[in-house]
Amino acid sequence: MRVVVTGGTRGIGAGIAKAFVASGATVVICGREEAAGQAAVHAIAAAGEGTCQFVACDVRSSQDNERLVATALEHLGGLDCLVNNAGWHPPHRPIDDIAVAELVELLRLNVVSYFEVTKLALPAIRDARGCVINVGSLVGGIGQVHASDYVISKAAIAGFTRALAIDEARHGVRVNTVVPGVVETPSHVAYLEAQDDPGSAAAEVNRWQWLARIGRPEEVGHLCCFLASQGAAFITGATIPVSGGAELGYGAKAGWVSTG
Repeated sequence: MRVVVTGGTRGIGAGIAKAFVASGATVVICGREEAAGQAAVHAIAAAGEGTCQFVACDVRSSQDNERLVATALEHLGGLDCLVNNAGWHPPHRPIDDIAVAELVELLRLNVVSYFEVTKLALPAIRDARGCVINVGSLVGGIGQVHASDYVISKAAIAGFTRALAIDEARHGVRVNTVVPGVVETPSHVAYLEAQDDPGSAAAEVNRWQWLARIGRPEEVGHLCCFLASQGAAFITGATIPVSGGAELGYGAKAGWVSTG
């Protein structure tokens, strides 16, 4: 299988690339930093019998995206699966503190890049009757405190997936979204380390999931491998959580409400 993973040098993207390489796939990853990209290739290639190549690319740049797809097609000789993963979660802020220009820039990264890279890659994916997998976020469907900008961007992904699944079915192309919950990524580790008591903070986060732990990047990758396989040949337009059940059930929420 021939696969492109955007934002594949760290975190969830690297976990997805590792899972594909472990299954024997030929993978191209992209990221902005050459040194980080080459280090990721070394770590990912050790995961299995597949291969991995890095292409430097800032997915906010149309020129970079064109070069990414052209280079990947030259290296891979075609494309069976595109995984749109590159993105960023800004610091938590109320809407009062988010400039419109900042939102526009975030949408360029988290949404427009998905659209653009997909558009560029679709001719090759249609030829292969392959698939597109978009990485969303659980909070795109359930919301998140002081993250209206990020939630907007991730909610858009599920809608894009459904619309594209309708349009591309006639070409034999399937389109799905995976929505991770809390996953052990460098940003999550940094969040815990910034707390007064990282151990207690980690235990509290674990309690957010019914399975009493956070996810691993490779677990998102395993779902992506399944969605790219013939085992998922009748699945398209779906939004599938990888969340440990974090979205299930009622729980205390309105701590800000006065009890007086």
